[in-house]
Amino acid sequence: MHDAMFSEDSRDVLEIDWTFFGELCRALALRIAHDYEPDLILGIAKAGVLPGAVVASILQRDFAAMSITRRQAARRPTLVTGPPPEVRGRRVLIVDETCDSGDTLKVALAAVRQHHPAEVRTAVSFKTGPYRPDYHALASESFIILPWDREVIIDGKLTMRPDYAAKLEELEEEDR
Repeated sequence: MHDAMFSEDSRDVLEIDWTFFGELCRALALRIAHDYEPDLILGIAKAGVLPGAVVASILQRDFAAMSITRRQAARRPTLVTGPPPEVRGRRVLIVDETCDSGDTLKVALAAVRQHHPAEVRTAVSFKTGPYRPDYHALASESFIILPWDREVIIDGKLTMRPDYAAKLEELEEEDR
């Protein structure tokens, strides 16, 4: 892959490679820099840490992480590790990788606001649904396959993530 790639067999899938991910982070950082000067960038672990750290590096800002999990797709996200106390009185930018319903960002915003930041805004690499973060790099309704979690280790072997493989198979069946 050289850039974002639409598979011919499954037009509803967008595979992101590392090069394109880097370009998305640069685009996101530029959008933010034109409008907002955060003091602290807060990545939502796990996947939001990657774009958050890259954007923080590009903007030359402090970086921290918080953890929110959703064990099952139907469950609401849960705060695991809250934001650091350093958010108090600072301009904060919360970064996640993908935003659809906004549930994860809402949990993050509530947790950050409890620490009384001067201001807080949100940014995501991919806006895939109705929720509107303050900034996004790419809006798409496609099923997104990310470079950092495309493959996982199962039974000691590197293999395509099962939910990605299932989605690709489902889309191939629809195309038949």
